Amino acid sequence: MAQAKTLTTAEIERLLTHINTRKYAARNRSMMLLTHWAGLRIGEVACLRWSDVTTTDGEIKDEIRLLPDMTKGRHARTVFVSAKLKAELQAYAQQAKCVDRSYPFFASQKSVKAGFTANSLAQTFALLYEGAGLEGASSHSGRRTFLTNLANKGTAIHILKTLAGH
Repeated sequence: MAQAKTLTTAEIERLLTHINTRKYAARNRSMMLLTHWAGLRIGEVACLRWSDVTTTDGEIKDEIRLLPDMTKGRHARTVFVSAKLKAELQAYAQQAKCVDRSYPFFASQKSVKAGFTANSLAQTFALLYEGAGLEGASSHSGRRTFLTNLANKGTAIHILKTLAGH
């Protein structure tokens, strides 16, 4: 299997511009940016609940705690939410309206209770990348871009491993 494409800043902008023309733009931007700006895996994005991302008064948390059953290696980890990402998530959360804090943070078109599976989210991402004309991009591209950018800035390998959940 080929490595996921690493996106340039210009390609991410092109992707976001495309997403903005589509239905569910705020939701899709937020899901995509969790992979690009926080390095989450597609399955981790899919299983987020309102209680994982927001405080009881509806504010976006500074850190998202991923529990062992939410991660690939079954190792809990903390994901830091940048100010930029927080603003995107807040814009989505205000428009989405929390019905129940145990419900998926990202509701699918089908149901606010159901949310996405990792597979259905990967398919959604594939369509968004394709629509933006980004050949070779996949559901893993955001995570790979996030980690590559940090590595290129000289981030120590042990910190990269921690952020990646390895």
